[in-house]
Amino acid sequence: MLDGAGAFEQVAAVLVVCVGFGLLATVLRQPLLVGLIAAGIAVGPDVLGLVDATEEIELLAKIGISLLLFVVGLKLDVRLVRKLGPVALATGLGQVAFTSIVGFAIAMALGFELVPALYIAVALTFSSTIIIVKLLTDKGELNELHGRIALGFLIVQDIVVVLAMIVITASGDQDAGGLPEQIVGVVLRGILLLAVVVVVGRYIAPRVTHLLARQAELLVLAAVAWAVALAAFSILLGFSEEVGAFLAGMSLASTPYREAISGRLSTIRDFLLVFFFIELGTQFELTAAASQLGAAIVFSLFVLIGNPIIVMIIMGAMGYRKKVSFKAGLTVAQISEFSLILVALGVAQGHVGSDTVGLVTAVGLITITASTYLIYGSDRIYARIEPLLRVFERAQPDTNPDFAEQRPEPEYVVIGLGRFGSTVVQELVEQGDDVLGVDFDPRSTRRDWHVPVIYGDADDPDLPTQIPLEHTRWVISTVRDLDTNRQLLSSLQHVGYSGKVAVAADDEDSCRELEAAGADVTIRPLHVAAEPLIATIHQHGRSDPGPRTA
Repeated sequence: MLDGAGAFEQVAAVLVVCVGFGLLATVLRQPLLVGLIAAGIAVGPDVLGLVDATEEIELLAKIGISLLLFVVGLKLDVRLVRKLGPVALATGLGQVAFTSIVGFAIAMALGFELVPALYIAVALTFSSTIIIVKLLTDKGELNELHGRIALGFLIVQDIVVVLAMIVITASGDQDAGGLPEQIVGVVLRGILLLAVVVVVGRYIAPRVTHLLARQAELLVLAAVAWAVALAAFSILLGFSEEVGAFLAGMSLASTPYREAISGRLSTIRDFLLVFFFIELGTQFELTAAASQLGAAIVFSLFVLIGNPIIVMIIMGAMGYRKKVSFKAGLTVAQISEFSLILVALGVAQGHVGSDTVGLVTAVGLITITASTYLIYGSDRIYARIEPLLRVFERAQPDTNPDFAEQRPEPEYVVIGLGRFGSTVVQELVEQGDDVLGVDFDPRSTRRDWHVPVIYGDADDPDLPTQIPLEHTRWVISTVRDLDTNRQLLSSLQHVGYSGKVAVAADDEDSCRELEAAGADVTIRPLHVAAEPLIATIHQHGRSDPGPRTA
């Protein structure tokens, strides 16, 4: 650790190291996640010793985790929960049972004693929700079918983690009460947590977010406050912060502002997640892990191969296609940070020694790194081994390949629904075109439009990611602010939008600048409105006086 350095100086040094490792990973064409994990290990006490586990880093890590799961919850449709519940439950519980039983058998065969073998087997069953969500988000696959299913069985695993920790605590604490009483208490507390989420989502969030949306900054601040508050409440009830933050997002998923909130939080979420990897690195005990390297390799191969196979078997039996089963199965090919917490709890209870911690640490390091490559390269891997995967698919798969909610597929997107924008929408609708409206005024989303309207801000760099642009021919911005339209053009180019763009401006200089920035058409609304008026006045002056409508 830095001698005499405070928390601020430690964080500054750590961030510099993270940037360096991230840049190195980019230059070497490696996943950024691998670079961040390596940076977390490097700054830990066993390597550079820049930082030890501190309360400040732990707090920042938890806030980052909460925001990540909150954003995931924002995008989850309740209808999908009902549809994907059976497969999530079956794969989640099936994988936990398979991994724990076979993992226990492997541990006993390697010569471990009974209790350490039990701990190792249970630790191998849990996959990292944080890392999987981050990887799938980076690949843009979280909203695909395999991403939604993976999220479902990862949540099932988190519930099993809570129950496992209750069992361990109860076995070491004679004053904690009986195990059945504790499990009943968890169920009751879970019902209370769900009740809070339902009440907020159905009765409070729609009204409050409408008021908050009048100030975009206040809306984002309130969303962060709600995510962190419910995560803290979840911890008080005996659950993890991930559960509370995820449910907080779900409570706002039915509001028209979920995409705007998600877009605004993406940058701060990614920044705070860096501290999760730093904290993860400080927990790795490389010296202890090195002494268990042989067994660690055996268990890592089991997790990397066995866990995906059991998921593919279960999903294939339920009628899912082999590609969906394969890509969902890869998400369980690593162990979780909760595995380390579980084993650390066993050490505190006197059930296992530090050698078990070292083993689980090594397995975590190997599987998290390897699964990152597997998930990033899943499409290429699938293309190579696709014939071998046919055994995991029914002769006639009968499960719908996609449960995604129906999204609008507009030909025209009109940004800014003031008087001019409303007129543009009306004209397009009268011509029979498919139109989507976007406006930053929350009142616009409540008007009785004949087209779908979403809440969004043209100044937001992430706005194009919130709009279904796959079939859009024209994006039309009726906002007359030069900087806003420049930002919009840049954002559209960044996401690879290939259609046409029309933007509004007030003067000729702005039009030329926007055309140079990539606009296909520039509009001067006041000029357009004035032309027919002047023409009518001139015509009226040359003819008989009388009323004339322009």
